[in-house]
Amino acid sequence: MPDDTSPPAGSALPLARLTVLDLTLARAGPTCVRHLADWGANVIRIEPPPGDGEGITGNRDGSDFQNLHRNKRTMCIDLKSPEGHAVFMKLAATADIVVENMRANVKHRLKVDYETIRAINPRIVYASISGFGQDGPYGKRAGVDQIAQGMGGLMSITGEPGRGPMRVGIPIDDLTAGNLLALGTMMAIYERETTGVGRWVTTSLLEAQIFMLDFQGSRWTMDQEVAGQAGNDHPTGIPTGVFPTADGYINIAASSGRLWERFAEVSGHPEWTTKPEWSTQKGRSADRKAINAAIGEVTKTMPSDHWIELFENAGVPCGPINTIDKVFADPQVKHLGMAVPMAHPRLGTKDVVASAINISGHRRDIRIATRDLAADTDAILAEAGLSADDIATLRSKKAIV
Repeated sequence: MPDDTSPPAGSALPLARLTVLDLTLARAGPTCVRHLADWGANVIRIEPPPGDGEGITGNRDGSDFQNLHRNKRTMCIDLKSPEGHAVFMKLAATADIVVENMRANVKHRLKVDYETIRAINPRIVYASISGFGQDGPYGKRAGVDQIAQGMGGLMSITGEPGRGPMRVGIPIDDLTAGNLLALGTMMAIYERETTGVGRWVTTSLLEAQIFMLDFQGSRWTMDQEVAGQAGNDHPTGIPTGVFPTADGYINIAASSGRLWERFAEVSGHPEWTTKPEWSTQKGRSADRKAINAAIGEVTKTMPSDHWIELFENAGVPCGPINTIDKVFADPQVKHLGMAVPMAHPRLGTKDVVASAINISGHRRDIRIATRDLAADTDAILAEAGLSADDIATLRSKKAIV
């Protein structure tokens, strides 16, 4: 694990020299920006006037919003007003990155699209997430996570056979699209080091979801095999799944030949490995109901901790099935520091979910607690060279809040 000691005095976080203009709403775009903010970028979150935004992430003081928008400064601009648009373009002229997740046509209507900004700042890296792509038959359609989970095939392979489609329990498509956009953005920044010019980086919820199909997708593209629902069983590697114990359930993954032999031995049933129909992974997969039933009859005789210790000592992957409270109470999770304190001036110190990235010599501390609406408008505009009178005039014209 990377060293988590404090960096040398004066050492900046990796992205400290980058300024990001954040035009995102909802979750996918803010997830991208959170990566950049957590690792030091000067993120200026530009929010619309009250009433114009989306409330998908809930109350501003709620856990979702607070977790999503830490380490960002915030200002409020009415991009629909000429004066507000001019303020944004002044900031964009010297920024490094713009991130947005508007509908494809909205940014053009507001004149904050890539071509408009590139005309005044050729070095800009402009990052976009849409529902289905910037153009094409669905280019103008709005997209949200669950719609993309369905259209991208995920719901057809999630859940138990015969029970109908099932969504994943997190906004996995929003999160994946945000993660991919952050990666693509940094690729474009890296290229800019050589070329001196920026790029337009795009992804969509639909593309991200199809990418996340991974081997389930290639089963179709290469072999024309349509994957179905497998419930808690691994689609191709058996036994891998959820098994009952005397006090609950555990996950066991023993699908390879070597793991199957170890598993059968420590379970007290070495004869399982000599059954012809269970001697190969293909055979075990074909007879999954019988093999799962046989395992369940054994595992339900003892509590979860007994089996976890037994299988772990034998090198067979296994683990508990934790509720969220137990996740954060787990000693390994505590060791990894996945709950990190955020000192908020009004809400007090609250734990938020840490970045999952570790970089030696740097800590994952929260530098800036999630800010109140427009809390940094005046400071940001002053940094951009506007006088107090200029700022007061913009506010009187309702170009800023």
